[in-house]
Amino acid sequence: MEKYEKLEKVGEGTYGKVYKAQDKATGQLVALKKTRLEMDEEGIPPTALREISLLQMLSQSIYIVRLLNVEHAEKNGKPLLYLVFEYLDTDLKKFIDSHRRGPNPRPLPPQVIQSFLYQLCKGVAHCHGHGVLHRDLKPQNLLVDKEKGILKIADLGLGRAFTIPLKSYTHEIVTLWYRAPEVLLGTTHYSTGVDMWSVGCIFAEMVRRQALFPGDSELQQLLHIFRMLGTPNDELWPGVSSLRDWHEYPQWKSQNLARAVPALEPEGVDLLSKMLQFDPASRISAKAAMEHPYFDTLDKSQF
Repeated sequence: MEKYEKLEKVGEGTYGKVYKAQDKATGQLVALKKTRLEMDEEGIPPTALREISLLQMLSQSIYIVRLLNVEHAEKNGKPLLYLVFEYLDTDLKKFIDSHRRGPNPRPLPPQVIQSFLYQLCKGVAHCHGHGVLHRDLKPQNLLVDKEKGILKIADLGLGRAFTIPLKSYTHEIVTLWYRAPEVLLGTTHYSTGVDMWSVGCIFAEMVRRQALFPGDSELQQLLHIFRMLGTPNDELWPGVSSLRDWHEYPQWKSQNLARAVPALEPEGVDLLSKMLQFDPASRISAKAAMEHPYFDTLDKSQF
């Protein structure tokens, strides 16, 4: 780790501390993620090796934060792994906040929302095409290069080897706002639909500049969703009542989604509604989303 000079701690990720650092040889800014990986006598567990090589492969897309290096260090005789990522100084949450607060509150330009959503779908399609689910997409995990207008997915897919903690170990509660209803209801079978639900929530948040479903517990989160989209049933969503955590809920009728995103054009509302389908099997895929008429006015050649 002598190659890097730590500049500041920029956060506590789900898997460990994250530092902004500089590569002493090249001057390149990097994000160092210290992983709490328990290595045994055999060395790095094979599951972790598989995940890291998967990350390296996925990060060849410019819409995914690039994993530059994996460094091996020791602390008190214990082996540690550092993942070295490219460094970006802002994320979508900060970007949205800067349009909501401060001296000059203003909506995100529709072209920016359209471009960011397209890039997000492109990154998600890339992951899904390689059989990888992100499972925790949220504005804090989407890094933004403001100069180039590029959005990149971070905190990707270390879900199996590094085991996803339900509370991040700094005790901040992991946000539920972007979590798909089937996950909240205790499904055992995840599909690509869990990420597309999150993409829908993020889309709406770029338009509204505030979260669509800001629940503070799993139950509250479900009730937010049901109040807006109607209470689901087995007709609407086959098998929902046999999910592990299903209970009888108040019966709400679905609201007009357009009212929740008044600034969004009809094509955008249509795409959003296809992302926020209750039945995961009916949700639009990332690849199909990229072909939706909402993106007709976008110059896709730049991507």
